[in-house]
Amino acid sequence: MALPSVMVLPLLIVIAAGIYYIYTEVIHFMSKSLVRNKVVVITDAVSGVGRECAQLFHKGGARLVLCGTSWDKLESLYDSLTSDADPRETFAPKLVILDFSDMDSIEEVVAEVGDCYGCVDVLICNSSMKLKAPVQSVSLELDRNIMDINYFGPSTLAKGVLPMMISRRSGHIVLVNSIQGRLAVPFRSSYAASKHAAQAFFDCLRAEVEEYGILVSTISHTFINASATMPSAPTPPAPTPSDQSPSEQPPTEQPPTEQPTSKAPASQSLVNQLAPLLNKLAAYIASQLTHGVRPSVLANEIMRTVNRKRKEVLLAHPIPRVALYLRSLFPSFLFAVVAAGVKDSALADQMQ
Repeated sequence: MALPSVMVLPLLIVIAAGIYYIYTEVIHFMSKSLVRNKVVVITDAVSGVGRECAQLFHKGGARLVLCGTSWDKLESLYDSLTSDADPRETFAPKLVILDFSDMDSIEEVVAEVGDCYGCVDVLICNSSMKLKAPVQSVSLELDRNIMDINYFGPSTLAKGVLPMMISRRSGHIVLVNSIQGRLAVPFRSSYAASKHAAQAFFDCLRAEVEEYGILVSTISHTFINASATMPSAPTPPAPTPSDQSPSEQPPTEQPPTEQPTSKAPASQSLVNQLAPLLNKLAAYIASQLTHGVRPSVLANEIMRTVNRKRKEVLLAHPIPRVALYLRSLFPSFLFAVVAAGVKDSALADQMQ
């Protein structure tokens, strides 16, 4: 008996849905089995992304070493992971105090991490410090603090665990970076500079340690959705160390506007004529850049990166991706759009 044509499409949808369900269940099972018994070190594990990663890897049977700056928060995370866990399927996490703003303590931290299980299979560098402020309002001390947390800390920790990985000729280092390590955004000069430095370091490291069977992955994501808002940056600004990137308030200060020159080049004249269009385009790009990812989504991407051994991941919406291509192919156009957005925000502040 022939199947009525009206039933073909619903039947195909049901079959496709069943295949997709089976596929997701298989991938979910494989993701757990691939990290089982692996020693996984997570920095800033008490943050939003860190907690989500800890839950995923703990359920997968990994032997976790959770690092953070607050012992109370680490103990709270420990309790949440072990309260409902099956001790036959999971391992109780090890806790280590780690503060990248104290670089002198990194050597002791590396030794303590090594003492936990004697080796490190996966290192997830998740710590980060955010800042939004005009360039002229950022002190040298704050610049150095950001570089310590975002660049010197992760790179020094990676160097510390390398001997353990090289001796076993295996290991995986994951840098949870930012799209601003590849695309700089105004009023985030120090943050973008530190992320560019980290991106370059781990790109170099990837090539240097490949012969030892060690994999290096970088994950570049947009801002992370969070309920808390980031404090505005008065003079001097006061950022908060965290791995999350909440929605940011407009800066309280703006860089001085450029003085008009007597002879404007032809390209500048064209930019002035297109100013309204550029302003709208800049505002749209800014809204897309600040429409970030949820911590749970990023944590799942970190798990997939570890399981699939991907070397580079870009977790962003289409507009930031297009901006990256514009930066490479049409840099002058992107510079004009970004500058127009800065001038437009400065004018809006003056009118308030």
